[in-house]
Amino acid sequence: MRLSPVDKPACRPASPAKRGEQAGMRILGVDPGLKTTGYGLIDVERNQITLKEAGTIEPKSRDTLENRIDCVYRNLDAILQQHHPDVMVLEKLYTHYKHPTTACLLGHIRGVICLLCAQRRIQLKEYPVKRIRKALTGNGNASKLQTCGMVAHLLKIDGQQLNLDASDALALALGHVPILKSRAGQLYPVKACPVYPAQRD
Repeated sequence: MRLSPVDKPACRPASPAKRGEQAGMRILGVDPGLKTTGYGLIDVERNQITLKEAGTIEPKSRDTLENRIDCVYRNLDAILQQHHPDVMVLEKLYTHYKHPTTACLLGHIRGVICLLCAQRRIQLKEYPVKRIRKALTGNGNASKLQTCGMVAHLLKIDGQQLNLDASDALALALGHVPILKSRAGQLYPVKACPVYPAQRD
């Protein structure tokens, strides 16, 4: 198992109480998978979006199914308890008729992620992947690499620091912002604070 955030800001995460007083929002995007689960955490506060952390949870490839699920559950729960996000964003499950088993296995991981939201009282939002990509790039059919490039551009970071799993998770978090704000008739500009490589064991 490896849990490896790729970026972390110089500033410390604000407490939930402080963020509530400033009417900010902390959003966690999660891209679930049995091999690799990506996550990306951003703050939306005072008309700015700030990258807090992004990375992957990688269970041992030869471990049993139940142990891989437990690995994702325990490590994601640790992230929730450390950062206290207000919202978690998942991609709506898409099932391809040629790969039904993959969707079933992915459902196990999604199930424990949804359970964590209930246990930690975190709002859960789900969007189709095309809606997220359209919100970020203007094109719902944009590729993963194009979406990754836009994520890096918006957060002012080196795209080579992001693997596609972490990038997809950040895309979910970032995509939630214009979708949410468009309903209220307003959009937030992006401004990232300085980020530095970080490693968590």
